[in-house]
Amino acid sequence: MIAELHKHPTTIASRLTEELTDAIVTGEIAAGEKISEPNLANRYDVSRGPLREAIRRLEGRGLVRHVPHAGVRVVTLELDEVVELYAIREALEGMAARLAADHMSDTEIEAVRELLDEHEVAVQKSEGREYFQQEGDLDFHYRIVMASGNQKLIALLCGELYHLVRMHRYRSSRTASRPQRALTEHRRILDAVAERDGELAELLMRRHLGGARQSIATQLEKPND
Repeated sequence: MIAELHKHPTTIASRLTEELTDAIVTGEIAAGEKISEPNLANRYDVSRGPLREAIRRLEGRGLVRHVPHAGVRVVTLELDEVVELYAIREALEGMAARLAADHMSDTEIEAVRELLDEHEVAVQKSEGREYFQQEGDLDFHYRIVMASGNQKLIALLCGELYHLVRMHRYRSSRTASRPQRALTEHRRILDAVAERDGELAELLMRRHLGGARQSIATQLEKPND
């Protein structure tokens, strides 16, 4: 705690924002749960100032929201919201894949191939049941978007929408029936990027995310038991 006191409050808030983001994405802090400042201050051993700044940043990421007469709560992603989210991804990440075909270096492409090999091992370890990509450079979609070189796309897809997507993917990774298919589609997209075929890369990315969106929409159409 003594070392903590010597850190700038902004640094503490930044660290706390990332820790809270991971806790929400993975469900450690459950969807719909009320955010209790006293509990979180004790749990993370921080003062109220940095904690409130972290909560403000979480709200900016769309992970918590103020509910009238109920305080701040973790968002609950409804299926119809996820369908809308994936429709946006389908359009914007398709564009990102096309741009990546123009801008991604051979070295970057090879690094992503190695990443997909690691993903293959993870899928095999789960016996084909799960495919959850970690954050940032460990995430295939993140790498493709960053390689687009378009700062507006990056701000939208790796900022405003990114953690909501992670939140859904974490939950769906344990029930999805298409881990191996998703991995194969990732490899095909990367092959198109490597061949500098932006039109094909965009088409494959849109099909990939469109398939995921349709799968979610199908769940939405099922009557409740």
